[in-house]
Amino acid sequence: MSYLVLARKSRPQCFAEVVGQKPVVRTLQNALAQNRVPHALIFSGVRGTGKTTLARIMAKALNCEQGPAAEPCNSCRSCHEITEGSSIDLQEVDGASNRGIQEIRELKEKIRFMPTNSRFKIIIIDEVHMLTTEAFNALLKTLEEPPDHVYFMFATTELHKVPVTILSRCQRYELKRIGHQDLAEHFLRLAEQEGVRMEPEAVQMIVREAGGSVRDGLSLLDQIFSYCGSEVLASEVVEVLGLVSHQLVADVGTALLRGDLATVYLLLDTMYAHGSDSRRFINDLLAWFRALVICKVSRNPSQILAVSEDEQEELMLTAAAHSLETLTALFSLLFNSLEKAAFSQQPRLALELACIHAVQFRNVVPVADLITRLDRVLDGVPDEATPGEAHVPASIRAQQTAAVRPVVQQPSPPAIPRPEPPSPAASGPTKPASPPPSSKQAHSAPSLPDDNQAQVPAAAHPEPSVPQATSQTPVAPPDQMAAPTSSSVPERKNIQQDWDAFLKYVRDKQPWVAASLQLADSVDHQGEELIIRFADSSDCTLLKQRNATDDLTGFVGDFFQINARIRLEVPDPGTGAADSVNGLTPHQERRALARDPLVLTALDVFTGQVVDIRTDQQRGRAAASPPTWQPSDGEDHNNAEEE
Repeated sequence: MSYLVLARKSRPQCFAEVVGQKPVVRTLQNALAQNRVPHALIFSGVRGTGKTTLARIMAKALNCEQGPAAEPCNSCRSCHEITEGSSIDLQEVDGASNRGIQEIRELKEKIRFMPTNSRFKIIIIDEVHMLTTEAFNALLKTLEEPPDHVYFMFATTELHKVPVTILSRCQRYELKRIGHQDLAEHFLRLAEQEGVRMEPEAVQMIVREAGGSVRDGLSLLDQIFSYCGSEVLASEVVEVLGLVSHQLVADVGTALLRGDLATVYLLLDTMYAHGSDSRRFINDLLAWFRALVICKVSRNPSQILAVSEDEQEELMLTAAAHSLETLTALFSLLFNSLEKAAFSQQPRLALELACIHAVQFRNVVPVADLITRLDRVLDGVPDEATPGEAHVPASIRAQQTAAVRPVVQQPSPPAIPRPEPPSPAASGPTKPASPPPSSKQAHSAPSLPDDNQAQVPAAAHPEPSVPQATSQTPVAPPDQMAAPTSSSVPERKNIQQDWDAFLKYVRDKQPWVAASLQLADSVDHQGEELIIRFADSSDCTLLKQRNATDDLTGFVGDFFQINARIRLEVPDPGTGAADSVNGLTPHQERRALARDPLVLTALDVFTGQVVDIRTDQQRGRAAASPPTWQPSDGEDHNNAEEE
């Protein structure tokens, strides 16, 4: 008889020999013991996890002469026939080659007859997802109500391709990948039965290459036994399977973390000299960095990683020497770069370029640290890396920051008593001083000793770099510098001149309020009232709401530094002299011109706005003065500012 490969020779013949899959095995055994076996079962999972094997063991357990029992005896006639594949009442169908409706019709004709030598007729369809839609539909009724002597067992690697109507008629069993430890023990047991001694590291390599599939691992094991003979070494496994040494991968990863590009080039050259596959090396390197991240964040990495104890200890030591931000950033960069290198026409160059980027990117500063340092700079606290500022007192730094930061000035009282100017002897050495941001701060700031003032370095005073309105004014004598100057009192803005700037300010806060204010005809400040006049009552409908008026009052107070009530005025209908030609008042005529389609088209083309419209009623027609085109800053082109 020809040689049987390990995948066939070591196929389990009872539930106790099944590797892994303990929940599925226990469920099937309990169903057999309690006589609760469903008429249709479907086994799903990746390749080589035992789907067809479990179906055959179930067939043996159902037709065993000692059963149905939780374990087949493997000694009766029925068990022997199923093991040898000669049972008449067990029919295995390859769904990939018998996928049409005609094959399903023939199958339905056969199951009508009673079993010949066994207790039940059992139909096993492998790769059932390959059946056509018509074949599935033809099987629906039989699968829902089969004869009492028939059992269906399906196996598939792609459960999502099986119609829901089929799945609803079956009891599903999803087989998982075999665990790392279970596979290693199974391979060592088979090697002992074959009389072969294996190094632990060699077993770990085969388990990693198997990827949770028993059949894939047995195929590799069979090949290695043929090459190595009675003793399997890790170095020989690397040669046979074309693997990359795990130590080489670890050395490259460690060199990348250290930023040692010369060592990286030397190791890569060694890898290519041995003829290793670059794609396999890329996958192993990414898996190594993934293991580092897991060791950094997980309390029990052994539950996730399929590595030996020595390798896990090395990974833990490496992960402890670097921050999580560095590991994750480097892992992300390598993943994006090496994915491209795997499909590059020059994989070696792409791999080396990815390593160069990784070396340059190894020192990662957390974003939280950068934000903290930026906040310290904005608050006036000197950065630790900045020399000569650590000894500056906190009170002085606070004053310096207040002088630099733009603050909203509060209106000063009408009369503020000016302090008497100090004598030159008491004021200490003369130095250029900038006025404090407000009079309130100037009077409430505590006095500082002279030695603290002397300790402030010249670079710590930002006043000379701040542009002042009186930069061209000569420096006053020392006896006049101590008294508050006119620049210490906030300059009140003119409502008429700064109205456009106010509209931009409001547009940033409340765009719809600014859009309504642009329709105003005029603005006037009389006493404690700010009068905003509109030509049409519909233009200020939104502003008449209480919330809008309160918001507008706050905006006026913040921008113009005045306490004023907002009053909206709308003229009575019919006011104003109407033109004798078109019967329109000047305002109505200006509004009609602003909404003219030609004007709107010009605004859209030139991205501008109309700032002035004038009418000539002496000739009885309207003429628009040359408009001033200004950037619209993203506002609606249909809104025209009228004057």
